[in-house]
Amino acid sequence: MANRRASITDLAATLQLSPSTISRALSNHKDVSEATKERVRALAAELHYQPNQLAAALRRGRSKMLGVLVPHIQGHFFPEVVHGITVAASKAGYQVLICQSNEDVAQERQHLDLFMNAQVEGMLVSVASTTQDFGHFEQVRAQQVPLVFFDRAVEGFEGEQVRAVVLDDYQGAYQAVTHLVAQGCRRIAHLAGPQHLGIHKNRHQGYLDALQAHGLVPDEALTVFCDMNQRGGTQATRQLLKLGVPFDAIFSSNDLAVVGALQVLKKHKRRVPEDVALVGFSNEAFTELTEPQLSTVDQCCGQMGQTAVRLLLQMIQREPRRPATASSVVLKPKLLVRESSKRMSN
Repeated sequence: MANRRASITDLAATLQLSPSTISRALSNHKDVSEATKERVRALAAELHYQPNQLAAALRRGRSKMLGVLVPHIQGHFFPEVVHGITVAASKAGYQVLICQSNEDVAQERQHLDLFMNAQVEGMLVSVASTTQDFGHFEQVRAQQVPLVFFDRAVEGFEGEQVRAVVLDDYQGAYQAVTHLVAQGCRRIAHLAGPQHLGIHKNRHQGYLDALQAHGLVPDEALTVFCDMNQRGGTQATRQLLKLGVPFDAIFSSNDLAVVGALQVLKKHKRRVPEDVALVGFSNEAFTELTEPQLSTVDQCCGQMGQTAVRLLLQMIQREPRRPATASSVVLKPKLLVRESSKRMSN
């Protein structure tokens, strides 16, 4: 017993009582004598007995646990969303089981299986960048486990027990490019993420539509599809410079890639923002630490996490046969203008 956790069965065997008597004694049930309660409590303290809350919850038919799956916990965005989730879940009396897929669809499948085996009451998921086959989510939907996608949702994946909380990525990109045009930029390059992910697809479309709305013809040579990390941004910007296509601004689909762009521009003696203005997306914490500080689009991290929990709990707590009242939510982005894109004085 020294190498494992003491159980009610262990207490019962030592005291030669039934497990049900031990359970009632620990619950201070009136049918158990005070003398027996004292014996049980003393042995429980000696053996450092701790009740299995999960097993008890499952006996009641409720685990009071939510599964949370994120692509990674690097940077600012996902940790802040998870913080919002844990705060809201705790207030509602729920625990959270947090896993990360590391942008790997195989790990994503494994973690969904883990959630199902742990009998979580609901799941909050942001899909991995490598996920293109969504069959594992079909299994979740088929078993009627409430599911809320956040940030990275599966487009067209609907159901009575499926919701989503996303940012209006299209509008965020549109605002960013409109700002760059207002600063006098006319040749705006775009570092674009994988288009099978709705967030990057919508940001790319917002970029294109903003150019056209301001009388600028999109140039395919100015869009570089790359990995959304610092290395990807570095390689994409080097590619733009090597091709020799003129550009006076870069709008990146995330902040990590635009940091890579900033480093390359500095190496090539391109001034920011005088020669090339920069705007990223996500409002990572480091965007205020660079020189110059980076303009970016805020993604409402905390609000996204709290809203996702609210939608999930509405589905979990909905009475059978009662019509669903929850609906998916689209949050409004906010453009944060900093030194990297200010070329015109107000």
